[in-house]
Amino acid sequence: MDRPMPRPLYLLCCLLALTGLAALWYGLGKPVHLPDAASPTHKLQCASYTPFDKDQSPFDQPFRLRPARMDADLALLAERFECIRTYSQTGLEAIPALARKHGLKVMLGAWVNANPVDTDKEIALLIDAANANPDVVSAVIVGNESLLRKEVTGERLAQLIKRVKGQVKVPVTYADVWEFWLQHPQVAPEVDFLTIHLLPYWEDDPRGIDAALAHVAEVREVFGKRFAPKDILIGETGWPSEGRQRETAVPSRVNEARFIRGFVAMAETNGWRYNLIEAFDQPWKRASEGAVGGYWGLYDADRHDKGVLEGPVSNLALWPQWLLASGLLWLATLIFAGRPADSRAALLLPLLAALGAASLGLWGELVRLNARFAGEWLWAALLAGLNLLVLAHGALALALREGWRQRAFAWLQGHAGKWLLAAGFAAAVSMLAMVFDPRYRSFPSAALLLPALVYALRPVRARRAEVALLALIIGAGVAPQLYQEGLSNQQAWGWALVSVLMVAALWRSLRMRTVL
Repeated sequence: MDRPMPRPLYLLCCLLALTGLAALWYGLGKPVHLPDAASPTHKLQCASYTPFDKDQSPFDQPFRLRPARMDADLALLAERFECIRTYSQTGLEAIPALARKHGLKVMLGAWVNANPVDTDKEIALLIDAANANPDVVSAVIVGNESLLRKEVTGERLAQLIKRVKGQVKVPVTYADVWEFWLQHPQVAPEVDFLTIHLLPYWEDDPRGIDAALAHVAEVREVFGKRFAPKDILIGETGWPSEGRQRETAVPSRVNEARFIRGFVAMAETNGWRYNLIEAFDQPWKRASEGAVGGYWGLYDADRHDKGVLEGPVSNLALWPQWLLASGLLWLATLIFAGRPADSRAALLLPLLAALGAASLGLWGELVRLNARFAGEWLWAALLAGLNLLVLAHGALALALREGWRQRAFAWLQGHAGKWLLAAGFAAAVSMLAMVFDPRYRSFPSAALLLPALVYALRPVRARRAEVALLALIIGAGVAPQLYQEGLSNQQAWGWALVSVLMVAALWRSLRMRTVL
């Protein structure tokens, strides 16, 4: 065994590891300064508004909105915007009166779907609301992405638009992703202006943040020329602040601020009409769109400013809290392990503790943003528990073990094959999901990096048949998931690296002579 490292050098290693941990969290959360898009004296045009609190969903039964919430929301939005856009009439009958109270205009929407009874009810309410509030309603929108969802035909939609135009005095339009206006040419002649959705993140060919604004400008120019003299409203444009990367398109608060502020400057320079999506984060959308669906708001679900429109913006506003939590876990790991076994262990132990603390912190932040159901919270908790067991095992392996530490290590070592199989199972399930159903799933790299690395470097015994199967599934998925995600997707490369480490850990366990 090597001689123990001198105490000052061990303390220096601890300081370096702790500094690295602090640098990680500060690097993720440091404020970025960008040109402002809004100010108390400069209001923006319009923002999409849905009135749900973070504990609500349009799928709730019974369907109950909160008048006090809508009143407070519109008071807040009136500070930054001249107008709001709504998507349905059901439950929103009070919106025109509240908009009048707060000095806002409204683009009223009716929800058009495959059910003719529901659609006719929405249309009737839309007509009544527009005619009863001519001072507030600036336009009506007959349907939102109904063609994209394939719930109506172009002919049916054109008929609905004609019906509404014959009964209201305000401009009438329809809203959909820009390609669907080109695929259904019978709709454009019926509207007073076209409302197109331009969301570079969701394009079939996603645009990264550096190319996103140029793409918006290109499509807007094409539509402006092709459908002249009819005006074009960019009815939805924005960028998500959280969620999984799609090719080069990376969700983050800084990228959301870059896109929104850049877009507003471009739109106002060119005299474009626009509506930003969306006013507030909508957590309920995570159920159908994954984590990214819940984080398109300019404000979060608690109505706190995300810094998207003005002032400094941070990708991780809670970085001081995560630094504190991970720092305490780092310290607890060192106290739990006790004295390092030798000079090599004295170097590795602080680094292992920092890696474990960082991984668990990153996993915790991912879970906070992603988890929706009890099953997802349970899965996340099990993976966090697995990381703690692996961290404890790895730390004690580097320590001088006496008394209870020796007994704890013996227990952990005796069950290490189970921890490896559990990590391999989680990686295999995740890999299958990332290959066959990846669109709305986030990469679980942070949850599996620690066990993959620890057991790749320090192999443990496990059941050979199970290990071989898990290694085959994980290894076979690396190339397909990279192909699907694109070679520019850093998150996909991170997951590929973790997967390769996991395969190495499983493969090395196969070379152990004794099988548990």
